[in-house]
Amino acid sequence: MTFFALFCIPFIVGATLMFLSVVLKYFSWLRQLPTSDMILIAKGIFTPRTLSAVWEIVCESLLHRRIFRRNVVLGYMHMSLAFGWFLLIVVGWLETLSYLGTEWVPLQGHVFFKYFVPLNGIEGHKPLFDNVMDALLLFVLSGVTLAWLKRVRSRLMGMRRTTKHIFFDRIALSALWFVFPLRLLAESITCAIYGGGGFLTGNIGTLLSQHIDADVLMALYEPMWWMYSSALGIFFVAMPFSRYMHIFTEIPLIFLRHYRLRPAAKTKSYDNFEIEACSRCGICIDPCQLQSQLGINDVQSVYFLRDRRYNMLQQKIANNCLMCGRCEAVCPVGINLNTLRQNSRTTMRNIPNEGRYNYLRGIDLSQGEGRVGYFAGCMTLLTPNTMSAMQRIFEAAGEKVWWADKEGSVCCGRPLKLSGESDSAQKMIDYNKSLFEKHNISTLVTSCPICLRVFREDYDLQGIEVLHHSEYILRLLQQGRLKVGYSAEQRYTYHDPCELGRGSGIYDQPRAVIEAVGILLEPKHNRRDSLCCGSSVANTAINDAQQLTIARSVADELEATGAETIVTACPLCKKAIARGTKHSVSDLSEIVAKNLK
Repeated sequence: MTFFALFCIPFIVGATLMFLSVVLKYFSWLRQLPTSDMILIAKGIFTPRTLSAVWEIVCESLLHRRIFRRNVVLGYMHMSLAFGWFLLIVVGWLETLSYLGTEWVPLQGHVFFKYFVPLNGIEGHKPLFDNVMDALLLFVLSGVTLAWLKRVRSRLMGMRRTTKHIFFDRIALSALWFVFPLRLLAESITCAIYGGGGFLTGNIGTLLSQHIDADVLMALYEPMWWMYSSALGIFFVAMPFSRYMHIFTEIPLIFLRHYRLRPAAKTKSYDNFEIEACSRCGICIDPCQLQSQLGINDVQSVYFLRDRRYNMLQQKIANNCLMCGRCEAVCPVGINLNTLRQNSRTTMRNIPNEGRYNYLRGIDLSQGEGRVGYFAGCMTLLTPNTMSAMQRIFEAAGEKVWWADKEGSVCCGRPLKLSGESDSAQKMIDYNKSLFEKHNISTLVTSCPICLRVFREDYDLQGIEVLHHSEYILRLLQQGRLKVGYSAEQRYTYHDPCELGRGSGIYDQPRAVIEAVGILLEPKHNRRDSLCCGSSVANTAINDAQQLTIARSVADELEATGAETIVTACPLCKKAIARGTKHSVSDLSEIVAKNLK
């Protein structure tokens, strides 16, 4: 059997270069992983985690379930291209086996099988495979059509904006757009000359043979297969350097996650898998309030990941992010976008430990004593009504409290960490941790979601339960230690703070507390889809006027619920939203203290 023709060369060269590039990337990334991560991989391979990873690959890399849940048409487009092409490959191999049995066939023989069938004098076409392959080709072509439409009219696909691509992305994208139409034409011309084909290629071939001279068809025959092979070859060469590297990166990333590898601050080895797993689909662009409210169109996560991948990341891109998590919540790949931002800022801005915080030694601003400790945090100290409300709640519950920072405090460290100054943040973490342990508390309550996250994620407080005040207040209500009055005349709306909701997964507890005192009215964007107040300590680029613009847009949405009082559970959000509205804005603790019996 003959399975080589000159037109196969572009495909063979492209596939070989792609394979070598991908293998080199894998080797480089795995070599950079710490020994502890390699041990996790070794322990996880022969466990059910591998099977669960394979199932996620099917659901997300092929079927694109997360995108489907967000937008059916967009999900279909991604699924038809990924799953459709995968099935073309699998069924194509089965088709070859059905004709030739177990005879060895080189890769190009499978890819260009319809060309080699008449070349080898194979007779007796198999209608089943012809029609199945045509159906799959039509399936993929429908996705290509939607991809074209998305570039021209993205709003028809449910997206206000699509991604601005770089050179290699454009080359790979253009080649991909032409691969399947050229395959259709090449196979249809082959059918026009030699017969056979399914409902698609066979009928198009019949039409071509009826309207185009046989000599012209023969003249187009080889060039069309050359064009198909060349489109594949160009795509394969450009792929490892373009956004389409995600095809071969998302799969190992899923395995690593199931083997319990996790990204960490100041650790770059795992980052490579996440950075190149980004397909630059652009789904993260629309949720960004910097884009929708301020018209800033070049700092979104898709561009941050692109610039970091190609080592051209600038501080103005790395720093101009609210790190609110809205983009991370919709990312179909599940990339840890905030951790990657933080790692980049650490590389750019971290100031080595040179003793700036030596003054912390011996300082203790705490007051009182008790098994429950309360850490207000910097922002809560700037919203004294929250602290007063918490004091009334503690007293009403008969709780003895150790106040960590009633008259002033040391920052929890998270704002410095978010800005990239991880060494300075660690100084504050070490100080506060030793203070908590010294006073022998069993429960630590904070009103600040920013403090809550760093306490839970970075402090490693063994034996100390960390609670947000919404969790703590709800517990007191459920235990009957706190009594509040309920009024159906009081209508509240609730704003989910980014760090409390998307950051810590606390959605139900604040709502349960509000519903204990009055009627809760939900805004359009809530829970995981909640808007950021605009005053995030993570953004060091936008100015005060821009923060106010975002705050007003958030306040407008909350006011539209018809509630008399806007409630939030973050002191920073309270200050921000209060600037953008004339409505009453209260912390969760304030409405509880106001309704105490």
